[in-house]
Amino acid sequence: MKKITYSVLDLSMITKDGNAATAIERTVDLAQHAEKLGYERVWLAEHHNMEFIASSATSVLIGHVAAKTSKIRVGSGGIMLPNHAPLAIAEQFGTLETMYPNRIDLGLGRAPGTDQQTAAALRRGDLNTAYQFPNDVVALQKFFSEGNKTAAVRAFPAEGLDIPIWILGSSTDSAYLAAEMGLPYAFASHFAPKQFKIATQIYRNNFRPSPYLDKPYVLACVNGIAADTIEEAELLSMSLYKMFSGILTNARQPLSPPIPNLLKTWPQDLLDAVLPMTACSFIGDKDSLIEQFSDFADEHQVDEFMITGNIYDNEKRLKSYGILAEVFETINRS
Repeated sequence: MKKITYSVLDLSMITKDGNAATAIERTVDLAQHAEKLGYERVWLAEHHNMEFIASSATSVLIGHVAAKTSKIRVGSGGIMLPNHAPLAIAEQFGTLETMYPNRIDLGLGRAPGTDQQTAAALRRGDLNTAYQFPNDVVALQKFFSEGNKTAAVRAFPAEGLDIPIWILGSSTDSAYLAAEMGLPYAFASHFAPKQFKIATQIYRNNFRPSPYLDKPYVLACVNGIAADTIEEAELLSMSLYKMFSGILTNARQPLSPPIPNLLKTWPQDLLDAVLPMTACSFIGDKDSLIEQFSDFADEHQVDEFMITGNIYDNEKRLKSYGILAEVFETINRS
């Protein structure tokens, strides 16, 4: 099996006993911990009008995390490009790359990262910007290129900087675009696993080599919860399942302590909604996770796993990421 890269996705979730400030502190703690453990990158995700997520100003938070770390790559998973002018994103990420050279990633998505009314507020009433996503990615690449020197509109300090651009997706549309543009592809299987297999097949089958990438590169974002025992990991995962139930029932809450046997109290229709949505969740002890990740990577030819671990207790969350690092190191040595 080829060596697997492993990384972190964090949304700066606000916990039941916390606030936005403590959520950001947890994000910094995790990034520093991941850096020591050998994780490749930590990405932050853009969301809006969500009371219990503190990553709405994603570029600002990326800069904060990069300043608190020294070598781990820091980036967006992602910037929802239809919410922004490409020029503004070029300027923001050019500034980040200037301050933290060779450490910044720019993952781009076309979803709003919010509800339609908030998307309209972000986009000043123009909800057609999502259809411009492919052209906006091209415009962003142009602002970063040396070839833009003769243009009337230029991005400083972005021009000439080599900032890796990724296409993010949760459906097959993004797979075609990433393949056509020859860019690395990150799939949100942590909440949209149903189309992961077909989307990555489309991406690989249609990939065109580019100046940015000579062969397909697939990153699978998954839920990962590890503990000393399978039973403890399953208990910790109840916070994750409660979070997803809040999303689906429109009864969002802060990340809450795990409730033993929570799933046994749910009606069947809620189980039928949540369990398929969380199918790409890797939960267990070290030995069971080695088997789970090895089998998945082998079946889907995953180049990189990005782990999001929504665990309420911060120390247990950090420990989980430590066990997961041991899992990937073991797999890579085999």
